[in-house]
Amino acid sequence: MPETIDYQTVHTVRFEPVGVEMEVAEGETVLDAAFRQGISVMHGCKEGQCSSCKSLLIEGDVELKKYSTFALPDYERETNHILLCRTLAFSDLTVELLNYDEDLMRRSIAVKEFQATLTKIVPLTHDIRLLEVELDQPLRFWAGQYVDLTIPELGITRSFSMASTPGAASSPGGQTRLSFIIKKYPDGAFSSQLDGGLEPGRKLVAKGPYGTCFRREEQAGPMVLVGGGSGMSPLWSILNDHIESGEQRPVRFFYGARTRRDLFHLDEFAELTAKVPDFRFIPALSHAEPDDNWTGETGFIHEVLGRSLREESFSGEIDAYTCGPPPMIDAVMPILQMAGVAPERLYFDKFTQAIR
Repeated sequence: MPETIDYQTVHTVRFEPVGVEMEVAEGETVLDAAFRQGISVMHGCKEGQCSSCKSLLIEGDVELKKYSTFALPDYERETNHILLCRTLAFSDLTVELLNYDEDLMRRSIAVKEFQATLTKIVPLTHDIRLLEVELDQPLRFWAGQYVDLTIPELGITRSFSMASTPGAASSPGGQTRLSFIIKKYPDGAFSSQLDGGLEPGRKLVAKGPYGTCFRREEQAGPMVLVGGGSGMSPLWSILNDHIESGEQRPVRFFYGARTRRDLFHLDEFAELTAKVPDFRFIPALSHAEPDDNWTGETGFIHEVLGRSLREESFSGEIDAYTCGPPPMIDAVMPILQMAGVAPERLYFDKFTQAIR
């Protein structure tokens, strides 16, 4: 059953140390209230699994919806730590944000719902599809963000990152045509519909934008992109948005796959390498097969990343974006930290398994 939200009974939430205040209705999570009012705080899965929105409750009465103890261990809950995506308010609250980004809050875009029409589905590999939709009105977003897509008749909602670029996201306009790179799972409630279940013309609902792993502009140092699987989607958006901006900086794109058949967009990357100054695409196969005739990098992507960064010895502060399955990101993060990437310039999006 849908959750009951009482918009007549509202409380005030004050975020410290930024001094931002907003309202939250009873029955509405603090994170959803922030989305509704265009206040962008750090977040990831929105389902109590990733800990990106972990904060400290300073004052007030709350109740937490079901969450993973991997995201919020019992000992942290006992010291008044909360997950904003699971927190329901029953009084005015004061919350200390443990992770916040002033640039993120400055560039907040209110979450909205859009009617969408499926226009095409194209196979990219044996288990990765490109899905394209047309919205009934323009969506403003930043390169690297995502939306929730819903199949209304089936009641299935999943989060997918845009592979398309936002255009002038800071303008009143936005994009009406969105594309997504989606990994197909045999038992995936949404992704199993990509081969035959969904056809062009099908009506969907899109809600967003969400996500804090978006391209930061006008940075002078190198940009490092690291992905695996459908993590290509937001990184493809970030890369092409950077190119469209005309900004000049060294860019390295690392992409991990098991075998040659798991790679795609190779021709597109070759074209970009030829025309974009100081750009390299570095794919790596962790389980290369003899028939692959592979002469590129081998090993897990975090190993290749570590070797490459040591060899390059970049000067200037690095911005790093990593998107993909949690084990990959957990392996990549220490490598980036050892390479000198500052915590505030390390952006990630863990593609956790959906629980709804």
